[in-house]
Amino acid sequence: MNASKQLRIWGISLLTFILLLYILSDVLTPFVAGMAVAYFVDPLADRLEEWGLSRLVATSVITVCFFILTIGILSTLLPVLATQVIGFASRVPEYMDYVRNLAEPLIKEIFAGVSESDLKELGTTIASFAKQGLGMLGQVLKQVISGGVALVDIVSILVLTPLVTFYLLRDWDVMVARIDNWLPRKHADIIRDQFRLVDQTLAGFVRGQASVCLILGIFYAAGLSVLGLEFGLLVGLGAGLISFIPYFGSILGLGVSIAIALVQFDNWMDIAMVGGVFAIGQIIEGNFLTPKLVGEKVGLHPVWVIFALMAGGSLAGFTGVMLAVPVAAVIGVLVRFGLAQYMKSALYTGDMSK
Repeated sequence: MNASKQLRIWGISLLTFILLLYILSDVLTPFVAGMAVAYFVDPLADRLEEWGLSRLVATSVITVCFFILTIGILSTLLPVLATQVIGFASRVPEYMDYVRNLAEPLIKEIFAGVSESDLKELGTTIASFAKQGLGMLGQVLKQVISGGVALVDIVSILVLTPLVTFYLLRDWDVMVARIDNWLPRKHADIIRDQFRLVDQTLAGFVRGQASVCLILGIFYAAGLSVLGLEFGLLVGLGAGLISFIPYFGSILGLGVSIAIALVQFDNWMDIAMVGGVFAIGQIIEGNFLTPKLVGEKVGLHPVWVIFALMAGGSLAGFTGVMLAVPVAAVIGVLVRFGLAQYMKSALYTGDMSK
């Protein structure tokens, strides 16, 4: 079989796989979630095996503990978060009015030499762009919600995800060995190297960055709540969870927290302490958390991650969001491999003797 025919077969197989993912995206959520959890905790299962437990016992202990802990945390936090979301939504107009009144004199001073008609036109343009942006974001969120919650029974997710996690975690090493046996023998070493790079990227980003986001979310939520900031739990957890985009989570959380603090507190020291929570969080993240948990560059640029998440949510709802980062990691590794091969080829060097 020549290379052209092999590429055709692999291309058709890949397109068929993508088509099936798109068609079945509404029912894949518990399976993708189970696979993600199994991948996340697989190193812990390996460690328990090293300590003398069988794979079955290790898998059972991890699965039960993980889901009991998750359900316990959610059952404790969700009622509080729901109350804070409703309260925050009702106060947003007040915060916006306060910020507008605070910024209005500064804006007038900056645009002192601009005519009133030009200012109105500028405002209309900005409002139009904001409306379009919010519309796009709303559409993505609508598709994520409809694909992940409305079309998939939530009870099936709660029941199936632990089962999928258990079976995948129990047979993880067996499945990896079986897939390895399916690899074309001539290219097996190259494929193994690329999957090893994918695993390193995912381990660094998913396991490492997820741990960083969780720790930062707990730190921000605890710090803001101790300071007595309204909706501190909601803002802190939200800022931590989106900290996978460097600086974005802390900057957004800081901005929202300062806006709330300006309305709530009369003392500038209290407002400064709210800012101090995020400053300390950044110091901890930059000097301890990221170097220890994420390590060196994992090869996923923040812009690429944002695009992958939005594209995944638009194409396949919540299932697409969960698959976005792994797919982005695979594409990134394959693109870097392709570029490396290209730069060794005559197409790049111009040396036709190769």
